[in-house]
Amino acid sequence: MQAFDIAGPLPTGTTLLEASAGTGKTWTIAALVTRYVAAGEACVDELLVVTFTRAASQELRDRVRGQLADAARVLTDPSAADPTNRLHGWLLDGDEAELRLRRERVTDALTSFDAATIATIHQFCQLVLRGLGVAGDTDPDAVLVEDLEQLTGEVVDDLYLARFAGTTTPPWDRATAMQIAREVVDDPGARIEPQAALDDQPDSVAAARVRFARDVLDEVETRKRRLGILSYNDLLSQLADALEDPAAPARHRMRHRWKIALIDEFQDTDPVQWQVFERAFAGVSTLVLIGDPKQAIYAFRGGDIASYLRAAELATHRQTLGTNFRSDAPLLSAVQSMLEGAELGSPEIVVHPVQARHTESRLVGAGAPLRMRVVRRHELGVGPRAKAPVDRWREHVVTDLARDIKKLLTSDATFDGKKVQPGQVAVLAARRATLQAVQKALQDLGVPAVVNAGGSVFHTPAATEWLTLLEALEQPHRSDRVRAAALTSFFPHDAVALDLDEGRRGGGLTDELAEEMRVLASVLNARGVAAVMECAVLGGLTARVLGVAGGERTLTDLRHIGELLHRVAISERLGVVGLVGWLREQVSDEKLEVASERTRRLDSDAEAVQLVTIHGSKGLEYPVVYLPTLWDRWTGRDPQVALFHDAEGHRCRDVGGPSPHQRAHLECYRKEDAGESLRLLYVALTRAQSQVVAWYAPSNNTPCSPLHRMLLGRTPGMASVPDEQPLVDDQRLTEIFGHWRDAGAFTPELANHAPISKAPLQPGEEALDVRDFTRDVDVEWRRTSYSSLSAVSAHHAAYADGSLSEVEPDDVPETGDAETLEVALVDDLPELLAVPSPMADLPVGATFGSLVHAVLEHADPAAEDWREELRGHVVEQLEWWAVPGLDVDALVEALVAVSTSPTGPLTGGRTLLEMKLPDRLREMEFELPSPVATSGATPSTTYDWATSPRCCADTCPRVTRSWATPTSSTPTRCWPDRRCAAT
Repeated sequence: MQAFDIAGPLPTGTTLLEASAGTGKTWTIAALVTRYVAAGEACVDELLVVTFTRAASQELRDRVRGQLADAARVLTDPSAADPTNRLHGWLLDGDEAELRLRRERVTDALTSFDAATIATIHQFCQLVLRGLGVAGDTDPDAVLVEDLEQLTGEVVDDLYLARFAGTTTPPWDRATAMQIAREVVDDPGARIEPQAALDDQPDSVAAARVRFARDVLDEVETRKRRLGILSYNDLLSQLADALEDPAAPARHRMRHRWKIALIDEFQDTDPVQWQVFERAFAGVSTLVLIGDPKQAIYAFRGGDIASYLRAAELATHRQTLGTNFRSDAPLLSAVQSMLEGAELGSPEIVVHPVQARHTESRLVGAGAPLRMRVVRRHELGVGPRAKAPVDRWREHVVTDLARDIKKLLTSDATFDGKKVQPGQVAVLAARRATLQAVQKALQDLGVPAVVNAGGSVFHTPAATEWLTLLEALEQPHRSDRVRAAALTSFFPHDAVALDLDEGRRGGGLTDELAEEMRVLASVLNARGVAAVMECAVLGGLTARVLGVAGGERTLTDLRHIGELLHRVAISERLGVVGLVGWLREQVSDEKLEVASERTRRLDSDAEAVQLVTIHGSKGLEYPVVYLPTLWDRWTGRDPQVALFHDAEGHRCRDVGGPSPHQRAHLECYRKEDAGESLRLLYVALTRAQSQVVAWYAPSNNTPCSPLHRMLLGRTPGMASVPDEQPLVDDQRLTEIFGHWRDAGAFTPELANHAPISKAPLQPGEEALDVRDFTRDVDVEWRRTSYSSLSAVSAHHAAYADGSLSEVEPDDVPETGDAETLEVALVDDLPELLAVPSPMADLPVGATFGSLVHAVLEHADPAAEDWREELRGHVVEQLEWWAVPGLDVDALVEALVAVSTSPTGPLTGGRTLLEMKLPDRLREMEFELPSPVATSGATPSTTYDWATSPRCCADTCPRVTRSWATPTSSTPTRCWPDRRCAAT
């Protein structure tokens, strides 16, 4: 595959750029945008850049803007160019006239950068659907919701009861019904299987489950429309439907608006997303797809590697990014020796070699770049044929890992010439439970560590504590609940104090606690959950929790759950009984993927070892990475609803349970899952900049693990990787690892660290001080507009007449000057007022006004056919300003009438049609200085701008006459030698 060169020919047609870890996908996208703009291929508002997360889109926007600014700097000052930057070389490759033209284009792009479309896939869909108006099947007033969990639960309850209300033994329980519903609702594009059961065994349980899943989808869709809500999947499906017809207006509008589309992280696409881009751009516009199939690890979120592979087959050009900017050459060489040539779940997904930008290791004094810590049965303290439980292997690995990190941080190892800090070390694991165990082990050794692994906040000890407290507030007369709540973080009591309390049913302390629960219950009813949390804080909660190891994590979760409880109590008007039921349901909910508001927050941003799941680490990098779980993969339980692809490559969900079709479907699922586990191995091994430390242990979970299959199921350079590989004895393992060592892959080590000091790490000795603020802040100057000043004036007027409604600035029309201008009456004014407006029967509103404004701004009065000129611009601007139900012919006739009407005596009776484009200043920017208002100023006060002593008229030659003050409610100030305030 040919390597992509940013200085080579620009991509055309449908181009697939296959990246590898650390090869600079984001930089390449930003550089391509810069090249397209500088070469004049497209303006910045004609480029579409799409990625898959909000954080990624914001980073991409910053990187694109930075790349354009860097290009402008280089074109202005060629001496600032980096000789190793191929983009800089291309920018300066041209004659003086060409360089001047490129500089103008890049500068214009920076000036109009806000018009660039750099968005997530769902933001992009919203933008297009909003612009389609009636051409798209969407409700403009529908509310976008992040999670359909509550609606799905209601539908499941109704359908389940309707089917099995009179049945003593339903064929499946409610939990199974909810699991089926979740899977099909979250993945509506997948086929529901087994379809064959409907014909072969229509009375079977499998067929009934298929019908139930279909009914759930139909009912959820019906209720969404009735409630006026949309999910993120709806945005995609509605846009795909709008693009289905080859002659669809949506296709024309998208191609007309965006000449070039660049799709980032394309390996995470799904069938509907690819359908949207294929229908809109493939074959007619430039479509650049950038992704790394080796990092396709999000099948459980809807990512579909099969869609990527189908798109790759349709691409007219395929190139690869061949330089790794992340990892040092010694580490990259070791990882490539281990993985190069391996197929990661498909013959089309192969690890290709790349070159390292960093030729030397930046990490000094920490050992080999890729270390493999081997745990044998001898290190575990068991016999050579013993089968130790997997928890024992895990415990040994976690202990060894914590000691190794402590040894690294207390050594003289340096990264980039500076001592290695805790924040430069990351531990990546498959499960959050492992990370929590690692955090405790590190904290026991005095090493700070922070878990940044997401997950539901309701699956934490803090959620259990809140539930215990609410149960006590619900029934404060029950001593068992009161005493249980007393042992939570909300109260300063322990088990010893409660044990000493007198009486079987509780003595004095229990009575005091019961009374305190009654008080808190009344606070909850009167002031809400937030007040209960504040009472706990006043009672010493913060100091009590932070006084124990891991207190920052616990306090963060307690506050987070308190906020969610307070929100749901207000929105759903729940009392203590309702809150208990709601929280119980959230705690028992085993759903792994949750809405962002329920995802655990980062508890501390202090300098600490970073603990991240492998899925969460994608896109991140760390100097040193520890991998304790690559040997540990349990495959003993199949999912209730298996995800797989059929022979035609369609994404499917088997909801049928035990059936004649289940075995074949599960085999497909297991094979695809085994392939994704290999891609997880690739992601984990490629996060490090300088060193990777991994563990290997021969447990019962090891045969299906990706590390074991990669090392013992193949030899260096071999392509095929088995889905399962039997274990070998310790002697054979030593021989195999020796061969890998000789091939340059890794350095084996025995995982038998001696105990290490538990003394906390010593903080830096640098003196700390508060930074001084030395700048002067000009609080007297501001830039504003007539609209904002009028909005403020209207805001005060609304309260002046006793109104309680607040006027929002965005909703206030532009009312012009506050001063009422006197208009001299003329004899024929009554007759003029009697003439109907040519736009009287046309729509109203800001969108229609913007449409008319844009048409009159761009239409050329010198055109041979004025009506056709106006019609063409109306049709063009409707793509930007969609007005549902607009009669184009009526608007054209109205604009003809407007443009042929005299404009008054100030212009000599000329019409707009007689004012040619060279005689116009369209969208002229102007700035006028506002005077210093005194306390006695009134709206009728006038100032002579040319002679006002505190005005900058001397530096503003455009100011030549007296004007009425726009408003005096919140005047702006203008001082000599300072910029004018725009009014």
